[in-house]
Amino acid sequence: MRRARSPKTKKSVAKRFKITARGKVLRSRAGRRHLLASKSPGRRRSLRKPVEVGPTDAHRILASLPFTR
Repeated sequence: MRRARSPKTKKSVAKRFKITARGKVLRSRAGRRHLLASKSPGRRRSLRKPVEVGPTDAHRILASLPFTR
């Protein structure tokens, strides 16, 4: 008799997203890797903060991370 395999965590998703204690999915903002000199300080500051993922994408991300809430 074969054992049922547990689903594997998608490691590429696990590195890019964080799940909060309440189950929200956070992502980092795009545009913070290079060409920062042309961006204003306020814009660079706002790029530091993580932002919540929308509900449609959050559902797909949580499906890729089976061992979270």
